Amino acid sequence: MESHGNMAKFAFFYLLSLVALIFTAISSGMIIFQIINKYVVDIINQYSGNYSSDSLRFGISALVIAAPIYFLLSRRIHKYLIDGDLEKDSFIRKWLTYFIMLVTSVVMIGWLIGVLNSFLNGELTTKFLFKAITALGISVLIFSFYFYDMRREIVKDKKDNMFRGFAYGSLIFVIAVFVSSLFVVESPAVVRKMKLDNMVLDD
Repeated sequence: MESHGNMAKFAFFYLLSLVALIFTAISSGMIIFQIINKYVVDIINQYSGNYSSDSLRFGISALVIAAPIYFLLSRRIHKYLIDGDLEKDSFIRKWLTYFIMLVTSVVMIGWLIGVLNSFLNGELTTKFLFKAITALGISVLIFSFYFYDMRREIVKDKKDNMFRGFAYGSLIFVIAVFVSSLFVVESPAVVRKMKLDNMVLDD
């Protein structure tokens, strides 16, 4: 049986990983959405759509901070399971894993509702399809990862190739999103010049 101290520690790791996961998922989606908005031209809206450089920069900032925290915590939790410090059928593991699945599902449902609402408000079908695929892809990746984790029969002292495939696949996805954003976002120097230009125009 786990001590109260270990239970508190594991609860901290799971809840912090939940927060980091939400930021990682949302920021990844925001970056992809802004790339879609910029490069899929919609003549009704200004420039190439509802592109927002502020949203893109926030997504990059959140991804840079949250993603390493999530992957490090996930690796730590997995190590506890393999070493036997955290039992597979632990109350903490079961309840908090399902809680993570619940919260991420609610967030992604809200995300899909927003995407569909934009489409019904006249957004291009191409943009809607790209965004819907992005939201569904991220949702399926997260849910299937934790669902498989809970269905594993043997955890202690076992290296699971499927589990590692999920982990490395999601890591590659996050890195690809981050690298792609660097080709779109303006540099801090350019952003500063744009703000100075806006000040001049206002004056």
